[in-house]
Amino acid sequence: MSSGHVRNTAAMAASQRCGASTRGGFACRAPAVRGKLRCRMHGGARGSGAPRGNRNAETHGGFTGEGIAEGRTIRALLSDAEALLAKITSD
Repeated sequence: MSSGHVRNTAAMAASQRCGASTRGGFACRAPAVRGKLRCRMHGGARGSGAPRGNRNAETHGGFTGEGIAEGRTIRALLSDAEALLAKITSD
């Protein structure tokens, strides 16, 4: 039996939708947070996103010209050491 209560879902149905893509490749169907383009699960929530001045984003220097050259030198030294070790153990 119905209690006579009718839900007013017109505002929810007319609200702007989140513009994010889901893992399945479809558009997210959740409503966007008021004043934002994304829903609460895709970055519209307060405090979401990286902190200002994020130290995790700083470069460690491993892919600079010096870092790449140093890696090549180390690999060449290791290769020479392995070859020398193989020559010593085969004799």
